[in-house]
Amino acid sequence: MIIQLLILFLLLLAVPVAVGELFIKADGLAGNLLFRWVSGQFLLWAGFQLICVPLILQERSFGFLVKLFSGYILALLLLAAAARIRRPLKGRAGRVWPAVGGQRMQGLPVWLLFWGMLLFQLVQAVRLSYGDTDDAYYVAVSSITQNADTMYQKLPYTGGATMLDIRHGLAPFPIWISYLAELSGMQAVIVAKVVVPVALIAMTYAIFGLIGRLLFPEKGRQMALFLVFTEILVLFGNTSIYTMENFMIARSRQGKAALGSIVIPFLLLLILILLKKMQEKESISLRFCLMLGTVTVTGCLCSTLGALLVCLAMGTAGLLAALCYKRYRVLIPMAVSCIPCIVYACLYLFFD
Repeated sequence: MIIQLLILFLLLLAVPVAVGELFIKADGLAGNLLFRWVSGQFLLWAGFQLICVPLILQERSFGFLVKLFSGYILALLLLAAAARIRRPLKGRAGRVWPAVGGQRMQGLPVWLLFWGMLLFQLVQAVRLSYGDTDDAYYVAVSSITQNADTMYQKLPYTGGATMLDIRHGLAPFPIWISYLAELSGMQAVIVAKVVVPVALIAMTYAIFGLIGRLLFPEKGRQMALFLVFTEILVLFGNTSIYTMENFMIARSRQGKAALGSIVIPFLLLLILILLKKMQEKESISLRFCLMLGTVTVTGCLCSTLGALLVCLAMGTAGLLAALCYKRYRVLIPMAVSCIPCIVYACLYLFFD
C-alpha cells in the first residue's frame, strides 16, 4: 500500500510539478510552485486526450495506451530537465503562498483557519465517500478498463460486450483514472474514490489561491480571507446535487466535476493574466498560448460539453479584450486554441 501511494504521489504531484517547468517563462506567476503543479497537470491531461481518443476510435487495447502515454510522460520529463539545465538558477524557487512575517503576522490566524478547513474537507471527502448514481457508469468504466484491457467496448452495467461507446469515448476521463490504477497497482475504484478526490480538491484550492494571488498581490491577509470565504461557500454550497460545490466535494472523481471546479477556474485565471498583459501592453508568449491550448483540450477530456463551454468562454473573453484594448491580433491565438474543441465536437456529431 505504501508503494502504491508513493507511485500515485509521484504521478499526481511530483511529475506535474516537474513538467510545469516547461511553462516557467509563460508568465511571472509561472514560477510559483502551485502554478507549475496545475499547468504541468494540464499538459499531461491534454496529452492524454490527444493520445487516448484516437486509440479508442481504433479500438486498441488499454495496455497499448499505458505504454504510449508513459512514453509521453517520459519525453516531457526529459524536456523539462533540459529546460531546467538551460535556465540559470536565480534565487530560490517561487513561494507557494505569500510569506508570513512582519506586518503579515496579523494574517496568520486566517491562514491557520484556511488550512484547518482544507484539511477538514479532504478528510470528509474520503471518510464520507458514497456511491453516486453516475458512479455506476464512470467508476465501472475505470474498473472494467483496468481489468479487461479494453476501452469503452464493454457495458459498464453488466460487463457484456457492446459496440464502441463513442459519446463517452471522446471524453475519456475515467480511462485516466484507470491509468493511475494500472501504474500504481491499486484498484481503480479505490483510486477514484479515495486518491483522486484528495488530489483534485487540493488542486481546486490551488487554482483559487493563484486567483487570489493575482487579485491581492503582496496582501497575504486579504488572500487568506478570499480563500476562507471560498471554503465557506463550498461547505454550504450543497443546495442541489447540480451545484459546483457538490460536484467538487462529492463527485470529484467524475470528469464533469473536474471541468467545473478545475478547468473553467483555471481558464478564468489565464484570462485574467491575459487581460493584465494587454493592459500593461506586454507581449503574449508562445508558451502562454500553448497553455491556453492545453486548457481547451483538457475541457474536452473531462466532458463533451466542455468543448462548448470552453469555446464560449474563450470567444467571449477574446472578443471583449480585442474591443476594449484595440488589439485584435489577440483573437488569433485564442481562435487557434479552440480548434481542438471544434474537432472533437465535429467527431461527436459525425459518430453520433
